[in-house]
Amino acid sequence: MLKADASLAVSAGVGPVHKSKMTRKLNDIKKNAGLYLLLFPTLFFVGLFSYGPMYGIQIAFKDFSVRRGIMGSEWMDPLFHHFIVFFSAHNFWQLLWNTLALSLYTLIIGFPIPIIFALLLNYLRFPKFKKVVQTVSYAPFFISTVVKVGMITVFFHNSTGLVNIFINLLGFESIRFIGTPEYFRHLFVWTGIWQTMGWSAIIYIAALAGVSPEFHEAAIMDGATKFKRMLHIDLPTILPTVVILLILNVGNLMAVGFEKAFLMQNNLNLEVSEVIATYVYKIGLLNAQHSFATAVGLFNSVVNLILLLLVNLVARKMADISLF
Repeated sequence: MLKADASLAVSAGVGPVHKSKMTRKLNDIKKNAGLYLLLFPTLFFVGLFSYGPMYGIQIAFKDFSVRRGIMGSEWMDPLFHHFIVFFSAHNFWQLLWNTLALSLYTLIIGFPIPIIFALLLNYLRFPKFKKVVQTVSYAPFFISTVVKVGMITVFFHNSTGLVNIFINLLGFESIRFIGTPEYFRHLFVWTGIWQTMGWSAIIYIAALAGVSPEFHEAAIMDGATKFKRMLHIDLPTILPTVVILLILNVGNLMAVGFEKAFLMQNNLNLEVSEVIATYVYKIGLLNAQHSFATAVGLFNSVVNLILLLLVNLVARKMADISLF
């Protein structure tokens, strides 16, 4: 009878097994107190600036008034009024398409290029030249968005831009890159790749440094070409890194860079350059529709969360690699 009671207590999680687990956890915390102390500033920063502002999400469901404050503002009736208004707006589908088109274009083109660049850079024979190429490639990352958009305006100007001057030298007429909607997405994506390619490749270069030289030596002895070595040795080795970064990129699919899109906007390309991020800025800050803007931003974040969870689930089932 006593044995049966003890077994029930253990199965219920209140017996010696439970106590021993708690003791081990407390001992582990005491043993690694220094590491937990180093982790505390990061947790505090994330909690304060990432989770703290989520308190204001409730105004997406309220008729927010600055005078009344968040808690004093009245709840909407119906509760999802702002979402219904946004979904039924005349420009909803246009905003959604512009955001997805720009994000998917950036992901499809911009994600594999740093991987290819890192693989090619890994096979350069001259170390000094390799360092120079790597330094030059990630230097544009430190250019601010405002300066970069200014450079785009200067280089692609209708009459004085270097690109159009070169086009004129070839005997063709100037192209209105800045004012033509068809060129906006190309300029946005490819200039972004130019700026971030080298920086994004750093993590892949670090992953490639962990590939055992013995694999390459054995492959060379078997007569494998560089391309085959990339395909069968390098890529499988860095696959976990690639999958994790892909999940993170898809999780930010709807988060198109606001600053660059807004600075590149003009009345001529507004039909393709108006994305959800710029729309939230205009209606939230310029038009002071705080509740409506919060609802639109919340919708954007929820879509990102759903995409993150779906891609993480697919990656875990297909490649047994996931964030959680």
